[in-house]
Amino acid sequence: MGAGIAFVMISACTNVNDASNNNQTASGLNPAAFDTTINNKVVKLYTLKNSNGMEVCITNYGGRVVSLVVPDKNGKGTDVVLGYDNIKQYADTVGSPSDFGSSVGRYANRIKDGKFTLGDKTYQLKQNDGPNSLHGGGNTGWMHQVYDAEQIGDSVLKLTLVAPDGENGFPGTVTATTTYTVKADNTLDITFEATTDKETIINMTNHSYFALDGDPSQKGEEMVLYVNADNFTPSDKLYIPTGEIRSVEGTPMDFREPKALSTGINNFDYDQIGNATGYDHNWCLNTYKDGKGNDQTVCASLYSPKTGIFLEMFTNEPGVQVYTGNFQGTGIACKHGIKYPKHVSVCLESQKFPNSPNVKEWASPVLKPGEKYYSHAAYKFSVK
Repeated sequence: MGAGIAFVMISACTNVNDASNNNQTASGLNPAAFDTTINNKVVKLYTLKNSNGMEVCITNYGGRVVSLVVPDKNGKGTDVVLGYDNIKQYADTVGSPSDFGSSVGRYANRIKDGKFTLGDKTYQLKQNDGPNSLHGGGNTGWMHQVYDAEQIGDSVLKLTLVAPDGENGFPGTVTATTTYTVKADNTLDITFEATTDKETIINMTNHSYFALDGDPSQKGEEMVLYVNADNFTPSDKLYIPTGEIRSVEGTPMDFREPKALSTGINNFDYDQIGNATGYDHNWCLNTYKDGKGNDQTVCASLYSPKTGIFLEMFTNEPGVQVYTGNFQGTGIACKHGIKYPKHVSVCLESQKFPNSPNVKEWASPVLKPGEKYYSHAAYKFSVK
């Protein structure tokens, strides 16, 4: 049964901008607009916060970060992620499809032709992105499943999902957890863990769209990006890596020194940007060496000169997908009625390289029984 089926609203979606609503979050959300039951599982909005002005609202529908408020350079609380302000739009996979803020699995990003081989068996996955498989099956992947939720104090939310053997063609019954922690230093810390009863592949990530400028009705092309990577994986016109590892030297993909997205994002003469109409690529992180990632060193950062908000990212994964909202500009009214334009935001997705099950030279996403998958991503916010 699809996640959008058997959708029953428990309470009406009242106006989230109604200042008289005492239960309103710092981001202006009405938690009651997220109370529902989907496939006989209760869905709610959970609020995490610290004492330094950070608030993160998460729904257990798809493990999605719905809002993330941090202080700007003037101390004003600013919501820096895209999303919707009610559960109905998140669950509507036809009228308002999105991966906003989601906990993506089983396999984030793309697998060519939706096929991979383990041992002597080839598996055919759901093909939901042309001939390819994307984000574990798109609207039937984990971003549209309901996690069991356990909130621990004010600052920790643990989400658990059991995915059956054969789901969207993937082998193995997998138990996966995503744990969100809001730390005192305004870091959103995310750990992904999983076990399986049969050899399978796992590649989980968070798909938040960061719009640090404070006004998501406008393009964010003047945000300043840094990526700690000497190389990237070029892709074909269907966003599948060619298998090449290419140097960023002398290309618009070089963010080893921080620079505004506008310096390259519209350079469609460069085939990689022209194909994607912006950035939608995997960078090979310098923080990953000899099969191990250093999650204590900054792998990427994003800065808004307008708000002074500075985001630093850390991960133990070999790659980060930088996606600049090239498919935004749909005209759909989103959070607080705002229609997001193209290039309004930046996703920074920690990951194994796209199509890695089919490129043996790359870090393997294979998980076997008795092993434990562990992936870590942290997003630290400050002002400068």
